[in-house]
Amino acid sequence: MTDTNLTPETPKRSLNFIEQMVENDLKEGRNEGRIQTRFPPEPNGYLHIGHAKAICLDFGIARKYNGICNLRFDDTNPTKEDVEYVDSIQEDIKWLGYQWANIYYASDYFQQLWDLAVRLIKDGKAYVDEQSAEEIAKQKGTPTIPGTASPYRNRPVEENLRLFEKMNSGEIEEGAMVLRAKIDMASSNMHFRDPIMYRIVKSHPHHRTGYTWKAYPMYDYAHGQSDYFEGVTHSLCTLEFEVHRPLYNWFIDQFANNNYRPYQTEFNRLNITYTVMSKRKMLQLVQEGLVRGWDDPRMPTICGLRRRGYTPTSIHNFIDKIGYTKYDGTIDMGLLEHAVREDLNSKAIRVSAVLNPIKLIIANYPADTVEMMEATNNPEDENAGTHQIPFTKELYIEQDDFMEEAPKKYFRLTINGEVRLKNAYIIKCTGCKKDEKGNVIEVYAEYDPQTKSGMPESARKVKGTIHWVSVEHSLPAEVRLYDRLFKVENLNEEKDSDFRDMLNPNSLITNNQARVEPWLKNCKHLDNFQFQRIGYFNVDLDTTPDKLVFNRTVTLKDSWVKEQQK
Repeated sequence: MTDTNLTPETPKRSLNFIEQMVENDLKEGRNEGRIQTRFPPEPNGYLHIGHAKAICLDFGIARKYNGICNLRFDDTNPTKEDVEYVDSIQEDIKWLGYQWANIYYASDYFQQLWDLAVRLIKDGKAYVDEQSAEEIAKQKGTPTIPGTASPYRNRPVEENLRLFEKMNSGEIEEGAMVLRAKIDMASSNMHFRDPIMYRIVKSHPHHRTGYTWKAYPMYDYAHGQSDYFEGVTHSLCTLEFEVHRPLYNWFIDQFANNNYRPYQTEFNRLNITYTVMSKRKMLQLVQEGLVRGWDDPRMPTICGLRRRGYTPTSIHNFIDKIGYTKYDGTIDMGLLEHAVREDLNSKAIRVSAVLNPIKLIIANYPADTVEMMEATNNPEDENAGTHQIPFTKELYIEQDDFMEEAPKKYFRLTINGEVRLKNAYIIKCTGCKKDEKGNVIEVYAEYDPQTKSGMPESARKVKGTIHWVSVEHSLPAEVRLYDRLFKVENLNEEKDSDFRDMLNPNSLITNNQARVEPWLKNCKHLDNFQFQRIGYFNVDLDTTPDKLVFNRTVTLKDSWVKEQQK
């Protein structure tokens, strides 16, 4: 006998290579069985969907293996950093559903990093170089040609210490001196060829320390030491840092005084078609007014995706689908759009909205009657309930839902044709009215009162169903129809072109003619809805009590590929 209460088990997702590594480390008792990660953004811009992938990994590993994840701001470049970015990063992480154990800053360690640099100088492993950046770069050689030593490489320790102090006192101009580690100018790893540890920045205050420091540590030096100071066990980075790993380990080895070591592991970056993932290019878009700001719904920033109507769940599901590997590639934007469609289909309330209205007059419906029709909130969720929508003699329907002379497979409204008005009656078109240019401005029909749900003729089959709103009761709305920011699939392949020339001129179309059902009057910022037969939309932050503004999150189906193939 079959037990009908049994349900198939949900297939268990296989572990990615980082999870496998963590589980092996736990089995071996590495770092005393501790799991500690960190998310280390530089506060010089807003986070994008690529950072969301890193956030989900850093915080997700800590959550899954009962560890902790800290948020650490890599604030070693005061010329580009701002408190605005610090605040936005924290907001984005919380919105994605994570909470850090502690907040740290690289600037918390400026004194410790300085002291370690002094120790390196005293040990003969660092020196002050007075060459220009161009001279230093030239002396580095190439991957196949060894570098040449700086003329300052063998300065006496006492002179290096004195000059290093001057770098931080304000006596030395920016660019005049740097502190370099003394490693190996002939190393096959270019990063070992006496990398720069400190440079001078005195023209711009630090967002936390002001003008206290004039000499600032470089990323390759500060990052690994900060991991070590905090007790990080797994330092997870994107693949471009793979070649930096030996240097990461070298710096730690100079100071580590016990068996504990943070271990750096790299995973693939996230690249998506029809967009950019470069902070520099995104900053250009914002500064040049090519988008409306960092949270423009066309931007791949987390705040832009949030404003467009993406949900944390949709982003998590997208990242789960693409996974983590050791190989870079480019993900189709369609997969991200599929993830949000899938999520919103299960939870978004269905409402009626007419974007390009034309008046429909039901000749035989009483002029003074307002009938409340029951509309299902979400057919995918039986607990979502219903709401009421007013039905009157004069309605708005979509212009595309009427054709005076229709082709054979046109199943919407046409002369002498029948359609069902969703949640209401079957109507039959009797004619239309045109203006002096021949444009249809009104459509006329008659309704069958026996075809409302629950009435004798309600089951009568017609081929088309269209949506509507009441002329009298509907509300005006601004609808922003967003599409992909760029018209080129892979911007990286267009190396000879300015990326700004590849912007999609139709990435935003603003519609001020739309009408929506009155139930939306009290909707809140960022609420998600499905406009029936049109797409998924959310309430934009520009919405006020006197003006409704909606953003199209995504269409009901992906029409982009078909359009591109025409």
